[in-house]
Amino acid sequence: MNDKELTFKEGHDILKRNAELLESQESPDIDNLMKIVEESIGAYKACKSRIEAVQQA
Repeated sequence: MNDKELTFKEGHDILKRNAELLESQESPDIDNLMKIVEESIGAYKACKSRIEAVQQA
């Protein structure tokens, strides 16, 4: 991930894209799996943080 904090929409779009990518593969692309998982974790954390901030407002 980069230093720029993701917006909720950006994080959601990353999660959606990565889920579709993984679902469309007949067999997992092990070479890229770690990159996809790390990117998804960062996107999930950004979305979760934004949801928590809105809930506390």
